[in-house]
Formats: sequence, structure tokens, C-alpha cells
Amino acid sequence: MSQQMVLSPQLQQSLALLQAPVLELKALVEQELQQNPVLEESVIGEETTEEREIRGEEASAQADPAEPPADTQYDPATEKASDNPADPFDQELKNLLQLDQDWRDQYSAGSNSSRQSPEDEERRQFMFDSIVAQTSLQEELLEQVRLADFSPADRQIAEMIVGNIDDHGYLQSGTNELSFATGVAANQIESVLKVIQSFNPPGVGARDLRECLLLQLERLDRQDSLEYRILRDHFEALGKRRFPDIARHLGISAGEAQKAAEHIALLNPRPGRDTAPDDNSFVVPEVTVTRDGDEFVITTNSDYIPHLRISNTYKDLLGQAETSGEVREYIREKIRAGKFLIKSIHQRQDTITRIAQEIVKRQREFMESGVAHLKPMTMVQVAEVVGVHETTVSRAVSGKYILTPQGVFEMKYFFTSGVQTSSGDTMSNTSVKTILSELISAEDRSKPLSDEELVEQLISRGIKIARRTVAKYRAELNVLPSHLRKSY
Repeated sequence: MSQQMVLSPQLQQSLALLQAPVLELKALVEQELQQNPVLEESVIGEETTEEREIRGEEASAQADPAEPPADTQYDPATEKASDNPADPFDQELKNLLQLDQDWRDQYSAGSNSSRQSPEDEERRQFMFDSIVAQTSLQEELLEQVRLADFSPADRQIAEMIVGNIDDHGYLQSGTNELSFATGVAANQIESVLKVIQSFNPPGVGARDLRECLLLQLERLDRQDSLEYRILRDHFEALGKRRFPDIARHLGISAGEAQKAAEHIALLNPRPGRDTAPDDNSFVVPEVTVTRDGDEFVITTNSDYIPHLRISNTYKDLLGQAETSGEVREYIREKIRAGKFLIKSIHQRQDTITRIAQEIVKRQREFMESGVAHLKPMTMVQVAEVVGVHETTVSRAVSGKYILTPQGVFEMKYFFTSGVQTSSGDTMSNTSVKTILSELISAEDRSKPLSDEELVEQLISRGIKIARRTVAKYRAELNVLPSHLRKSY
């Protein structure tokens, strides 16, 4: 026997909505619209009956959180109250129908007014309509195979080779391997591969980085260049930036060897990158922060989320006496699910807004002056103020972006640990990395700063930090050690 916590389907849905970024949330809500017939879209900007009900519940909870529920039960078939114990759903339905009746003259139940205007729909769909599907590298190569002067047998070999080329443009299997798998002679496969290596993009079909870069130089007719000789004969030393060793073997200066290495660095190490699928080509900010005088105004992005309401048609059907018990129960269940979805979306937006407000409050100096002024902040600190659990904050900021006066950032970017300063304050490690990057950018390239010297520079600025921490931050910034940064 064991004890374990099991989440209800409704709670799982609520957590999924909270964690989903805005575009994913849009897809989830549209799926619910298809599956739940009592749900329908309303005009953006229109306050629905359900939203007024949620707002009323929040106001009531703030005024008297201990207020007991009503003792009467609403009978939708007779529209009369009885003395029976209250059914929470019936009481909610009574409130829903009454609110809806009050607003029915203003917002028609017709489909034209309950849907978005063409202009709103066009604006919401503009970004999705403008996305263009990319052609894969394999599709481009197969098209070039069809245009090449191959025999039927060689064309089959070429298609097999293309099928073994990854999205970066590299052949993942050697010719002997392909020969063993297909029974075709290795020299025949090698001959077809040579043709494929002449295809675009330059360097495609290479078996390793060295061959990829050599193929690109051959395409430029630079087989006699210094760069070609270094790649062909001193590739390992090049990777370790041993320019004096390369210079000694080739009879040139270390400066000439380094200059050639800089030219090699301009070649494309991943020739298939330009045609590789990009699943993260754009982001939509969840929250926008704008400055208004001395204050920062926070706006939650709801443009891409369908605006939901419970269909008046089904409310009316539930209130009709001739509606059968089976149909009534079905509608009751769908209304419950619809109301829970609407409330979950409302709670999601409210939670994200409150978290964003706390981020802006704590990171005001960042909003005003930039990354160097980012303050240390943890999810526990924000959770305590917002009144939710730390894991809720983690879910709420996961995959979400915020547009600030300093640019677009992931919301989790603002949660960072700190480093002690000599004044007793703490500075975020992101700010320390920014200062570290500035120090390295300003160094004398002929005498690059060692990690120990970087520690001394940071200490002189009042930042207490260990050498191993500097080495860690330097690696995270993709900066080489000092002996590999030296310029000759």
C-alpha cells in the first residue's frame, strides 16, 4: 500500500492553462470550443455574464470571505425557489440566468453579435496567416538529385545518401557503412557522394567539420590558399589555437596563422542551418510594460485568446420544462465544464498579471536603466507576495515573455541569484556576467585577462567573487580561457 496525490481532471486542465504560453493557450481554448457545445466566442471587449459573475464572486469574497451560501435551491424548470437544501450548481445557474436576462437587450443572443468582428478576427489571425512553411534541406537536395544527370541506379544511391544527411548538412553514415547496409560497392557510393557534395548549400554531404570547410574552400577555388593548407594539414592544432606551432610548420608568422584562422571562421560550419526547420521563429509577449510618467503600466495580452461565454441557447434549453432529464444533465455537465474553463482562464490572466506587477516593482531599476541593474529575486519571494505557491509562479512564468522598455525577455529571466558586494548589498549574477563581458571586451587582446585578473577587477568594483565562479560565468558566456583568446 502507498499514498499518492492524484490531480482531478479539472485541476490538471487548470494547471495546463496556467503553464501554456499564449499561442499554445489559444490552441487549447479552440479545442475546448470544438468539444463543448455550450461554449461560444463573444466580441472582444464585451464583458460576458460569466465574467460579471466571476467579478461578483471576487468582490463578495473580499467583502465577506466567510459568507455562507444561500439556503434555497433554484429550479430552472419552474423558475421558483424551494426550501430544499441548496444545490451549488442550481444557485450558480440562477445567478447566471438572472444576470444574462438583465443584459440580454444589450447583447443579442444571435451569432453575429456573439462572434468577433471581421476586423478583430483579421488582426488576431494576421500573424498566423503570414507564417510561411520552410522547405527542408532533404527536399532541396532531392530536387537537385532529380535535376542531376544520374543513371537510374545512381539516382537510387543518391536518394539513399540524401536520406542519411541530417538537418545540419552532414552525412551521418560512412560509405563503408552504407555499402554494408545496401550491398552497393563502396567506390560507387563514394562516386555519387562526390556529386552530391557539389550541390547547394556548399559543404553539404560532408562527413566531418574538416571536410565541410574544405569543400567550401574548393567551391571558391581556393585549394592553394593558406587556409586550405591549415585545414588539410593542421586541423587539430587549429582547434587548439596553437598558432605558433602552425606558423613554425608552414614557415609563416603566428600573426599570419591567426589571420588565416579568422578567415576560416567566416565559413559555415553547419551548411544546412539556413534550411533547417525553426520551431521558435517568433514569440508573443504575455505582458507589456510601458512607462507613463514616473509609473510603469502593465498590460496582459489577451488578443490571441478566444473570448468565451456560455451560449444563451443552452441556458434557455435548460430552463424549459419540456427538456428531458438526460438532456438536462448533459447540459448541466457542459455548463459546469465551460464555467470552470472560463474561470481558469480568468485566474491564469490574473495570476500572471500579479506576478508581472511584483517583477516590475522589484526590478524598477532594470526597467529604467537596463541589465546591469537587475536585482536578485527568487520565486519564493514573489510567491509570498502574490499569495500562491512557488510552483505556481514557476508554471506561470514558464515559456512566457514580457515586453519591457529594455526589450523582450523571458519572465524567468528576472529570477536570478545574487553575489555579495562590499557595500553589503547583493547584485544579480546576470549583472555580474554583463560586467564580466564588458571587462573581456575591453581587454588588451595581446595580453588577455586571466580568471585571477578578472577576479581582481571585479573585487575592485566591490563585487566579492571566487575564481571558479568567474570561470563558470565565462564559460556560460561562451568566452574562451585567456591562453586561447590571445591575439598574435
